[in-house]
Formats: sequence, C-alpha cells, structure tokens
Amino acid sequence: MKKLLLTLASALILALPAWAAIDINNATQTELEQINGIGPKKAQAIIDYRKQHGAFKTVNDLEKVPGIGPATMERIRKDITVGNPRAAAAGKTTERKQTREGAAEKIAKDKSGRP
Repeated sequence: MKKLLLTLASALILALPAWAAIDINNATQTELEQINGIGPKKAQAIIDYRKQHGAFKTVNDLEKVPGIGPATMERIRKDITVGNPRAAAAGKTTERKQTREGAAEKIAKDKSGRP
C-alpha cells in the first residue's frame, strides 16, 4: 500500500508542471518544445524573435513570430502565458511585487490629492 501511494504521489508531482502555462518570455528552448505544436524550429524562432524584439507584451504577439499563425495560436493559447515583460527583459519575474508597489503609489497619490 505504501509503495502504491508513493508511486501515485511521484506521478502527481511529475505531472504538475504539465498543467502550468509556460511563460513565453522566460521559457527555454526545451520548455517551449513541451508546448503541443511547438517543435525545435518554432521554439528557436520564438527565442530569436524575443532576442531581436524584446519581451512579448501579450500572448497574441506570438503570432508575429515566423511560422506561428492563427491555427497554431488556437491550439497553444491555453498552454502559454506572458509574465511581466519588463521583468522578463531583466530576467526576473516580480509581477506581484510591482503590482503591490503600484497600488501603494496610487493610494499615496489619492491621499495626498496630487496626481
């Protein structure tokens, strides 16, 4: 019974990353290739586009990558996400922290009456 539970727990832990959307701004070639419909050539094209044009601002920006059209986007949309483009460009994912800081600034401005 212990062995069965251990096997099930291990399978669940290994399967969890498959349920998470992949951030196309931070993903490696190997991670991009895990997306259904993205092979080595498309993964490299995404990385090359990112290097030339910077971080993707929206998931839809992925259609600007050569070889990725509406049909591919329809198939992969549920599997991808775009984190904070500025943080991605800096190699960080601090979206929550920036959101909290922005909210604090807004509250401070509202209290002071200054724009």
